[in-house]
Amino acid sequence: MKSLQKALYYLVVLISAASCAQKSSYSNSSYLTQGRVEVIDKDIILIGAGSSVTFSFTGNECEIALTQQNEFTNHGYISIELDGNYIGRKRVENTKTTINITATDKKKVHILKVFKATEAANGNIIFNGTTANLVKTPVEIKKKIEFIGNSITSGMGNDTKELPCGQGEWFDQHNAYWAYGPILSRKLNVDYLLSSVSGIGMYRNWNDENIEEAIMPDVYENLYLNKDTSKRYDFKFQPDIISICLGTNDLSEGDGTKPRLPFNEEKYVANYIQFVKTIYKHTPKAQIVLLNSPMVSGERNETLVKCLKQVIKAFENDKTHKEIKLFEYKSMNPKGCGSHPDIDDHKLMASELESFFKTILDEK
Repeated sequence: MKSLQKALYYLVVLISAASCAQKSSYSNSSYLTQGRVEVIDKDIILIGAGSSVTFSFTGNECEIALTQQNEFTNHGYISIELDGNYIGRKRVENTKTTINITATDKKKVHILKVFKATEAANGNIIFNGTTANLVKTPVEIKKKIEFIGNSITSGMGNDTKELPCGQGEWFDQHNAYWAYGPILSRKLNVDYLLSSVSGIGMYRNWNDENIEEAIMPDVYENLYLNKDTSKRYDFKFQPDIISICLGTNDLSEGDGTKPRLPFNEEKYVANYIQFVKTIYKHTPKAQIVLLNSPMVSGERNETLVKCLKQVIKAFENDKTHKEIKLFEYKSMNPKGCGSHPDIDDHKLMASELESFFKTILDEK
């Protein structure tokens, strides 16, 4: 009888552990993470744009400690949400940065979320811990969306509250929290993952013909969204929808100083088809949605949409996966830095997508 009780006990433990593993890529009684992150010892490394760490605490005050890790720049940015309210973007230095958090309401338990506002190319932001009196964070099972893209998806140049365009470093106006993907995800109450790199394309980049720089198919399977294959992404985040917005940089003319070949439709389509096959290898149940770009208009947009339809046509006889869908943005005159959307533009983009994505989620 005791042997049976012991066996049942271990079975319950195993079931509980498996259940927790499905809820989050990394979680314990103190922290929950989301996005492309790595946990080393007690440090949580925020890698990708919009990656985050969440914890709950009692009392009205605490401090959080973070460190920017990058040999090329000495700072990065995080965005903070307290009890569901955005409380701002903060600069993080390459020496340990301490940020004070004060709750103004009288809740017994507060929930703090720390998001990486910059992206993988800007270096890591390490969450070193908190002085808070931690309590277990409740886990809500939600549907999931992955947003694959470039600078638009990363939130580049959208936040000019602290520094106007043209001042500071090229990433000083980054705020992934206010990119269209996270905005849409909060509207739809879903979890999200950003797999995005500024300047990147499907077969070539903004200013490189895939000679010196890696393209999205080269980096997507790597945890740090770079050429380092020693740390692969684990794909435990299994999204219901995978949204792909890539083509702006393939179609761009670069900076005008490097040689730039005419846009190659065949290469773009071929690479896109192979990339979709890579996605299916890791997330076979996802609904893939291809997006055009709000930053591309006129004949270039017609070319982009034609190419996206060719990609979809290549999978028309695929009975294993869901039929790929296409969403076409209206063109816009972006008001952010470097001809990128600002926060209001991103809100508009999220609103355009909302009913389309909600319909897909409601069907799942």
